[in-house]
Amino acid sequence: MNRSILTLFLIVVSAAVQAQIGGSSAFSFISVQPNARIAALGGTAISIVDNDMNLAIQNPSLLRKEMHNQVTYNHVFLFENIGSGFAGFTKHFDSIGTFTAGIQYINYGDFKRTTPNGDIIGSFNAGEYCMNLGYGKRLSDYFSVGGQVKFIYSSLADYTALGLAIDGGVTYNNEKRLFTMAATVNNIGQQFKGYTEGSTENLPTNIRFAFSKRFKHNPFRFTIAANHLERAGKLLYQNNNRPGTRRDLETGEVIPENFSIAERALSHLTVSSEVLFGKYFYLALGYNYLRRYEMQLDDVGGFTGFTWGFGLKVKKIQLAYGNSGYYVGRGSNHLSFIFNLNDFKKKKKASS
Repeated sequence: MNRSILTLFLIVVSAAVQAQIGGSSAFSFISVQPNARIAALGGTAISIVDNDMNLAIQNPSLLRKEMHNQVTYNHVFLFENIGSGFAGFTKHFDSIGTFTAGIQYINYGDFKRTTPNGDIIGSFNAGEYCMNLGYGKRLSDYFSVGGQVKFIYSSLADYTALGLAIDGGVTYNNEKRLFTMAATVNNIGQQFKGYTEGSTENLPTNIRFAFSKRFKHNPFRFTIAANHLERAGKLLYQNNNRPGTRRDLETGEVIPENFSIAERALSHLTVSSEVLFGKYFYLALGYNYLRRYEMQLDDVGGFTGFTWGFGLKVKKIQLAYGNSGYYVGRGSNHLSFIFNLNDFKKKKKASS
């Protein structure tokens, strides 16, 4: 198999997540958010309390009774015909809690298998899958907790890998003050079968904290989220190939970049806002500082780092669209659908 091809599309996926941590872990696809609403909010939405089971993808403590019998399907159109998605189902049991099950996938498509000289000798395909089993429970009027386990399988041509990851979350929601605060730990686990014998890699762990605030007399909800707190202040790094890198005129060596405390702090943050028009329509806008810093060109930023989207309810189905700007002229398109099985059940006629 042409190893250079595998290396290429692994880099593409890592870059689609966040360039600064790309290549540092296996199964990076589980960090690619297929959900349109999460994508529109900058990639993190752990403190949004709503009747949307997709929000539990990142924070299982957001699972609620109102999500009983919800079914969802999400798909994101990435780059070079790479597609990713998530399908799931939620079930609530009184006095026990709310359960969810789903599968996340990414399909890299078909590739030509060649010899080192470029002669075509066949073809191969590649894809990765993650089965999620989650649980959430409301402990009081303010607090809820949740967790989920992920079984991960990766098949890249003749190479396969297996892994297991766990998520955990806690949410504080004060409905009177219209304030929500949440913390999650995502993808704690182990790759217990590597692509090659005797070789295993880390998982894309992410510790998050976020809060959201609504206001009584206007339709806005603002969210600030901090990502990768397990690597606080360490997301930015020296990149000698960055456009505009300065060099010493005498030696020709690259002058090291100096990152301020503000830059290091902002590299962890995503900020977003929603305009909520009742229960049936919303507009969303987000900004990911790190993505813009890493992916913009030297003299052109464009839409890089910005995200936007909208959601609406049409009859019995919730629809959502999200767009994430990764680099100048290119972004990812996310589509999500949610419906509740209860809405399609025939109502029993009243007995005479």
